[in-house]
Amino acid sequence: MAFCSSQPPYLNPSVPFSGKIQGGLQDGLKITVNGTVLHHSGTRFAVNFRSGHSENDIAFHFNPRFEEGGYVVCNTKQNGTWGPEERKMHMPFQMGHPFELCFLVDSEDFKVTVNGSHFVQYSHRVPFHRVDTLSVTGAVQLSFISFQSAGVWPVNSAPITQTVIHAVQSTPGQPFLNPVIPPVVYPTLTYPMPFFTSIPGGLYPSKSIFVSGTVLPTAQRFHINLRSGSDIAFHLNPRFDENVVVRNTQINSSWGSEERSLSRQMPFARGRSFSVWITCEGYGLKVAVDGQHLLEYSHRLKNLPAINNLEVGGDVQLTHVQA
Repeated sequence: MAFCSSQPPYLNPSVPFSGKIQGGLQDGLKITVNGTVLHHSGTRFAVNFRSGHSENDIAFHFNPRFEEGGYVVCNTKQNGTWGPEERKMHMPFQMGHPFELCFLVDSEDFKVTVNGSHFVQYSHRVPFHRVDTLSVTGAVQLSFISFQSAGVWPVNSAPITQTVIHAVQSTPGQPFLNPVIPPVVYPTLTYPMPFFTSIPGGLYPSKSIFVSGTVLPTAQRFHINLRSGSDIAFHLNPRFDENVVVRNTQINSSWGSEERSLSRQMPFARGRSFSVWITCEGYGLKVAVDGQHLLEYSHRLKNLPAINNLEVGGDVQLTHVQA
């Protein structure tokens, strides 16, 4: 029996990048590449869907070129030989600007959107299920690469539930399958603010929550709250008017003691994109921003399954939420 992928995102990966697509490509899989085109680092970049680590078999080569007015080349390489190029004489990317590039796999083709707008469809020339590796090269800086499985992608922000099976190790050499509560994924670019969604099954050790977006240019503050009923178990509150990230818990409408110290500089900036990765452990929460560890926060509310709602509010625009 095949199960849908619930692969964690690659956060802030370095370029050139090469990473596994767990379970390979599947009909309905959506892969989102979020990054920024670099100045003075070349005039091209490429996203390649490959079979294995070899460059000899590339099912889909997506190659923006900032030359001759700008265009995008799509192609397939089999046994080391390129096929006929398909060129779209339009450039949806801008040097120095962030982008969100989405590839939706279906039975007939790859459907590609850039910054939420349909850009191109590329018909499969080889069976897509052979693809198990994604690579990115060229003049880009990556923020994250995420994976979402669904049969149909809606045009609104209705949630899609995924079926998830994680393989874990019980004892060395004794693997077993451990079913995990499926996350809720919101696949579209338009998120209502403030944003609320449930955390199916609540928190438990190894549970992860992923939030990405862009801080508004005039931002003062925003917050990410993990809620238990009317209580706030974890309040993550970047404040640009104070240049600090405040953490706290609110129980019975009363705030506890704030935590403000950080081991590194404020990781959020006005007008810039961000990704926040919150991982639950038995003792507390670990928070990474843009792929780098930022802080830990000990649980003050101990009933973890009751912490079952996520709230995001303030001066941000969201691009991806996985809870």
